[in-house]
Amino acid sequence: MTQQLQQLVAQVSSVIVGKHTQVTDCVACLLAGGHLLIEDVPGVGKTTLAHALAVSLGLRFSRVQFTSDLMPSDLVGVSVYERSKESFVFHAGPVFAQVLLADEINRAGPKTQSALLEAMEEHQVTVEGQTRALPEPFFVIATQNPADQLGTFALPESQLDRFLMCITLGYPDQRSERELLSGVDKRDVIRGLRPVITLEELQAAQNAVQAVHVSEPVLDYLQALIKATRSGAWFVEGLSPRAGIAILRAAKARALLSHRSHVSPDDLQAILPQAAAHRLVPIAHAGRGRIEQVRAMIEATPVP
Repeated sequence: MTQQLQQLVAQVSSVIVGKHTQVTDCVACLLAGGHLLIEDVPGVGKTTLAHALAVSLGLRFSRVQFTSDLMPSDLVGVSVYERSKESFVFHAGPVFAQVLLADEINRAGPKTQSALLEAMEEHQVTVEGQTRALPEPFFVIATQNPADQLGTFALPESQLDRFLMCITLGYPDQRSERELLSGVDKRDVIRGLRPVITLEELQAAQNAVQAVHVSEPVLDYLQALIKATRSGAWFVEGLSPRAGIAILRAAKARALLSHRSHVSPDDLQAILPQAAAHRLVPIAHAGRGRIEQVRAMIEATPVP
């Protein structure tokens, strides 16, 4: 299993060059059973990363380009009357996949964004009064452009809380950009990718994540970090209990990827900015962005 996980990270890293840390975070998010949000300016590889992950996982996936005129029925499906059967027949939408690539999710209106809430939290959708289960596993890998760009609708806090992690890719370093400029088109590379992990192996890895040990001192440290977010010294509102549980799952997944059977304080420190910053709003006079504020809080919180 460890070998397959290493191959998964390596294959995706061969497409998204120079971003090994971000790719590892993405894999940790999916192993923890969470949903992933990739936020950055256009053209830095958000969709390419999401597509490479989906292909490498070998799961059934669909891609939806979110636009301002996208309706909830375009996402979840609709019942259509068929004369031959003399009844309404449900036609499933693209959400009925194991991996949903929601491209530029914040270009759709709030009504369509909210259609994903039930799917992401409960792995089911309710259409015309009938609840329908989604395939298992079910992952949402969403991309979004910065909120200050034209034609975007900010994701509500309730939707952001459904994402286990939010990462940014940033611009490549000089060496990686030279490789991109002189190498093969990454779209052609993705077409040549093959799954490196089976569904059974993925489920086994997720079960192994749940079995990773967490000691009492590490739990004390996590609670100290959560308490710090609620103190009013760093953020307007603190992390919820659901967020704390999600962060612990992510830390377990990172420990597993590091070939350890226990969570260390380093795992919490490494995963907290990606797993907590999008859920928090810095206090007005902080003078820092969300991620920088989380990192400053980590430095100020003593390790037990």
